[in-house]
This record gives sequence, structure tokens and C-alpha cells, in this order.
Amino acid sequence: MAAVETVRVTSWDEAQQALYADSWSPRLGRFRSRLCFRGCGCVEGSLRHGLQQASPLASGLEPHLLRSFRKYAHQALPLGQDSPWHWLALAQHHGLPTRLLDWTYSPFVALHFATDDANDWDQDGAIWCVDYAAAKRLLPPALARVLADDGADVFTPELLGRAVDRLQDLETRASEPCLVFLEPPSLDERIINQYALFSLLSSAADDMHTWLDDHPGLGRLVIVERQAKPEIRDKLDQANVTERVLFPGLDGLCRWLRRYYDTRRPIAGEASDPPPS
Repeated sequence: MAAVETVRVTSWDEAQQALYADSWSPRLGRFRSRLCFRGCGCVEGSLRHGLQQASPLASGLEPHLLRSFRKYAHQALPLGQDSPWHWLALAQHHGLPTRLLDWTYSPFVALHFATDDANDWDQDGAIWCVDYAAAKRLLPPALARVLADDGADVFTPELLGRAVDRLQDLETRASEPCLVFLEPPSLDERIINQYALFSLLSSAADDMHTWLDDHPGLGRLVIVERQAKPEIRDKLDQANVTERVLFPGLDGLCRWLRRYYDTRRPIAGEASDPPPS
């Protein structure tokens, strides 16, 4: 088993270099990264999905949670969007524990979630980077064929529904754990502004850390060292990558104002003066 490549960054400039590394596409002649990103305020537990965080036994509750969610939220989805993948995306989006993990196509959005909580500023942050285009080459034939026929790199609920009708069938189609990336419908502006997509493994009991270790070269961990968080946070704020934008509405506005005007907690060993130019 190979360890995931790890890069440590200590500044805004180093973070940009690490997150945009290998983004040049010779085929397109443009800078178009094939990576998606997941930012978290601390490294530990940063690849655990909602069911794993809830309880070691919660994966067995997944069908019951989704059945009840669908029963009580039956008016939340438009007509024609009634597949299990629509419901799974909607449930994840509104906070139900599921096997889905949140990702983004935007390195800046990932940096936001690695630095937005001052309570985590005494810990190193984590940004996971996964090559979603390479991951599709490891899919079972039935799933890979759907993407190939459509010329797509990731699934939409409609595309995934062509290959798998039920959540329970996803595991039976795979001889070994497989990773699926699912781009949700534009449920609201939050999905759009966060440039969001989800991942799910073929079984809710599978572990993302283990999957990445078993497939070297598909993932990378960028560790944002704690002393870099204040600089990165301030520059993201100036770039307008804030809760006000990523969580449109009054709730997001208040989250941004509460953080922006909070007195920043000093980090152990941090100088009070800015670094020399």
C-alpha cells in the first residue's frame, strides 16, 4: 500500500503553486486542471463522510435515512428528478448524513473551507486533490461505458441512472471498491457558487483514505500549515471568496460578518508585525 503524495505549504504563494500544479493540458493547449478539491480545517477525519462521522455502524442505516428523507421531503424535487441520485444529492446538500463527500472544482473554494473557522487555526488544514478524469478509468465497464458514450468525465444523476437504478446495486456492479464523482443539479445558488460536486464509493462502508492509498497517483494532500492560515484567509476575503458569496442569503452574510469582524486568535509563535516585504 502506497502513501498519498503530501505537499506542505506555508504561504499564499506556495498554496497557489501546489493547487495549480500540473494544470496545463497539452491536448487543449490551455490551463484546465482535471483535479477536484476538498478543503477542511484540520487533517484528521477530513475524508470521513457523514455516515462515518455519525457512527461506525451508521452505514447500515443509510437506506432507512434516505427512505424517510424522501417520504418527508417529497415536494422538494421537481418532476422528472426522482432518481435515487437526485435524492442522495439533495439530502447531502441539506445536511443528512450520507456516503457522499463534498468537493469543488475551485481551489479557492477549497482554501476557504480550510481557513474559514478560526477555532481550527491552531491546527494544520487539509486540501485533498483527486484526478476525477483518471478515476473514471477505474470504473466498472457498465459505468465507464455511460461516461464514454456521453463524452463526460463525471456523472450527473441522469447519467448515473442509466447504469445503476438503485443505490444498493452500485456495490454489486463493482468487483472492487470504485469511486464515482457526481455533479449535482443546480439545486440553489449555493451549489452553483461553490462549483460543487460529490464523490461516493461503491459501498458506504468503504474508506476514502484506503482507496487513495490503493491507487497511487490519483490523489494528493496539500497540508496548509497553521501559520499560513491568517495570510490565506485575508487574501481570500479580498478576493471575495467568502461566506457571503458561497452561502448566498442573509445566513451567509451574517456568517461572513461574524467571522470578518471577530478578533483574530494569535497562533503560537506568530509575530505581531507583518512579514517584511
